[in-house]
Amino acid sequence: MLRSREGKSDATLLADFIVTRKKRHAIRGMGYPDPNVLWRLDMFYTAVGLAIAERFRLVTSPIVETKTVRPSGPCFSRSGSSSFCPDVHRFGFEAFRQLAEAGTKLVDDATSATEAYRDLARA
Repeated sequence: MLRSREGKSDATLLADFIVTRKKRHAIRGMGYPDPNVLWRLDMFYTAVGLAIAERFRLVTSPIVETKTVRPSGPCFSRSGSSSFCPDVHRFGFEAFRQLAEAGTKLVDDATSATEAYRDLARA
């Protein structure tokens, strides 16, 4: 989903990531998720990866990838572990603050791990 950013406020650009309880309850959780949901998921983790790359001046690549692997819906795989299928249909945050906190926590956790293994990260 490519959208022009020109002239839009931050709140307008981030509005798709806000999924209130009322909206969340209205979303049907069966079948394949809406492409907009997968876009939100991809953009969120892309932003986290870019923030990590900016902190360390390192190139990052995603370790979470959305794939449709069976009729019941998408699953995600992580290196070295089995697949897991969260409630991806309802991916979003109640408020901008929760969005910011979730992204910041992921970046901070990655920062801690990268600092502990700095030589490995730079290899």
